[in-house]
Amino acid sequence: MAGLSHHARVDERLARPGISRLRLPSFSRSMLWAVLMLAGLFLGWEAGVRQFDVPVYLLPAPSRILQTFLERPGYFLSALAVTLGEALGGLALGGLVGILVAALVSLRPSLERGVMTLAILVKSTPLAAIAPLLTIWLGFGVLPKIIITALLTFFPTLVNVLVGLQSAERDMLDLMRVHRASGWQILVHLRAWLALPYLFAALRVTTPLSLVGAVIAEWTGASGGLGRVMWLAYSNLNLPPMFAAIFILSLSGMMFYGLIVWLERNILYWKI
Repeated sequence: MAGLSHHARVDERLARPGISRLRLPSFSRSMLWAVLMLAGLFLGWEAGVRQFDVPVYLLPAPSRILQTFLERPGYFLSALAVTLGEALGGLALGGLVGILVAALVSLRPSLERGVMTLAILVKSTPLAAIAPLLTIWLGFGVLPKIIITALLTFFPTLVNVLVGLQSAERDMLDLMRVHRASGWQILVHLRAWLALPYLFAALRVTTPLSLVGAVIAEWTGASGGLGRVMWLAYSNLNLPPMFAAIFILSLSGMMFYGLIVWLERNILYWKI
């Protein structure tokens, strides 16, 4: 009788295949909740501004911000292109230097204390003090913005990749050494693969952070970019363009983050 009841329950579940399809995946449910929360936030913002008649120079309504963007989309998108170029250039430079330094330290462990001391010194130096100096020395072009962004993204990349390179277990290292593998071969065939998840963890942080670095650098002097748009709007107390630039920057950071997550799932498929 117990066996018959078990088979009956199985047949009942198989006879209703549509029930499981009605359930949204957890990712879709999370996205739905995020969209609903953002919609509620903007609706409350719009209603509050209209209800209390808040001046536009203090807090513009979301509809006013959207109208400002739609009136001059080319202006904002061209500024976004400049900022994205600076952010990607700094991200590539800072990431590459961080990876190379981490690889050097893994090959020469005696250098770790000195390298980390210099890295912490760079990390502890306020970018607000460095950015004006680089602008004075290198001008108002793209190069100082790339350097500032690289300085901002270098340390997280270095720390994460170094931890990944040093995560190899002693048994794995002993096996490689038994087969007379050199330090370079161990780095390429063992340590580098173990460091990939740590590299993507660093990219999740540094990719949106690179946009922040580019904008901070643009505040000190630039001929284009979202940072310049925000600075001009702030100087003229014209807040709708400033909020439009902020929202464009935030949306770009979210898209960057989503791209990194998608790349991680497709490249590190064995970790998913």
